[in-house]
Amino acid sequence: MAIAADIGAGGKSRAHPSQWVTSPLWDSVWILNALWLLPMVLWFADGKTNPAAGPLDILYFGVTALFWIGHRLSSTWLAYFTEAYRPLLRLQPLRFVVAPLLITVACFAVVLPPETALAWPRAQRLVALAIVDYAFGTYHFGAQHFGALSLYRARSGCGSRWRDRAFALGVGGGFIFLADILAGDVAYQDKWIDHGLLPAQIASAAGAIRTDALIVLCAVTAAMLVAEIRVVRPSLPRILYVLGLAAMVAVALRPRSLFPFLVIWTSQHWILATGLATRAPNRELAPPRGNLRQALHMLNRRPWAILALLMALSAILLPVFEVEANNGSACAYYGDRIFGAFARSLRTSAWVPALIALGFATGFIHYLHDRNVYRLSDRRVREAARGLLAPRQSSNS
Repeated sequence: MAIAADIGAGGKSRAHPSQWVTSPLWDSVWILNALWLLPMVLWFADGKTNPAAGPLDILYFGVTALFWIGHRLSSTWLAYFTEAYRPLLRLQPLRFVVAPLLITVACFAVVLPPETALAWPRAQRLVALAIVDYAFGTYHFGAQHFGALSLYRARSGCGSRWRDRAFALGVGGGFIFLADILAGDVAYQDKWIDHGLLPAQIASAAGAIRTDALIVLCAVTAAMLVAEIRVVRPSLPRILYVLGLAAMVAVALRPRSLFPFLVIWTSQHWILATGLATRAPNRELAPPRGNLRQALHMLNRRPWAILALLMALSAILLPVFEVEANNGSACAYYGDRIFGAFARSLRTSAWVPALIALGFATGFIHYLHDRNVYRLSDRRVREAARGLLAPRQSSNS
């Protein structure tokens, strides 16, 4: 995954590319955002009897409205509406066309049939989809952390792929799964977790499990940092990302109100995904023809334009996707604050089954397309994502 072959081409003396994707400020806002989100969320939640009310709720409303659906659609935008990824779209139709179509058909085929049409009633089918979505989502979050570490590894030319994967999936996936079990926050935990793990015994030992997990987390993080410092060219962004991820997981492992951790964990993920999508295609080549392709190219070359588009889509589609995301939960419906009666009417309309199927389908396609467009081990993906990987010369980093 190293990009050394792209650096110093043409026989010139090799200068190290900047270890930052864009700049220390940009990276801190979009990729290393855990470092400022974490203290902000903990400050807003401190001393509050109900953290879900007050400034933390306002913060999460803003982040949700501007980034939630935009981040979900960001990889789809890269796959279908950029010149950078058009060669991949032609060369890999199974990944980019056939698989998303099959996912969509499967979700609608599971959700839309009435109660008696299939062996399982619709409520049980939705529970099964929610459990599958939770499993894929947990892996997806860990995979994004692996992707961020891989991106910085590609820019620094140092690091270990297997160590990055083990840390990202073990800490950002496994430890979060453990924390969710201890908090009873796994999707429909009583239906697939509690039966085999004797919940009474786990509950009685929860304090000791959390303490042991925190000790292991500190040891693993320390080992990761030592390995980072000892490489030929230590990467400050990688070190900061490791610290931010470990800090978020430490918050997850403490006895917690679920809402502050939900805000930290999801906001970090959404903002990072949106930030990467604004930069990935901005070095794409101009299309040879087509007015629409030319217009899309002008947009894709401007990160601020992609950001504005994704934010607008996120806000506009918020009430549509909340029908599935908050179905049967006690979460607030933020779409009501923007669209009022229209948002509420969606949840009682005849369109509810279709909207639920759409929500699941776009979620699963998002997991797939994130893998498709950020699979940096593929040379053609690295070529498409030149906006993230192209060398940025720096004399001191």
